[in-house]
Amino acid sequence: MARKKNETADPPANGASFEEALSELEEIVAAMEEEQLPLEELVARYEKGSKLLARCETVLASARKRLQTISAQAAAEAASARGGEDRDSPDVDDETADPAALPDDQDDDDDIRLF
Repeated sequence: MARKKNETADPPANGASFEEALSELEEIVAAMEEEQLPLEELVARYEKGSKLLARCETVLASARKRLQTISAQAAAEAASARGGEDRDSPDVDDETADPAALPDDQDDDDDIRLF
């Protein structure tokens, strides 16, 4: 019965903001670690936690793509402002749009990294 009450009181994992989903996920993990719960309650919380984790990962992946797009656009604008003589020409941008794909010696230290 406690399971039904928990499910109706909680907002759906798919519509939660990143911060809400992360906070709820942290609460679930703490409760599972600290409390002695019946097996069904543990399974229900694990299932909800899995959904919240998937939501957080989706939001983070979306934010990562947006940041990469913004960075690529800024680099393209800077290159065109310099007359396109920069090594960050569109041909190079296609290969290096993902900063994580660069070897360490080519990684630009000025990039802002959130992940």
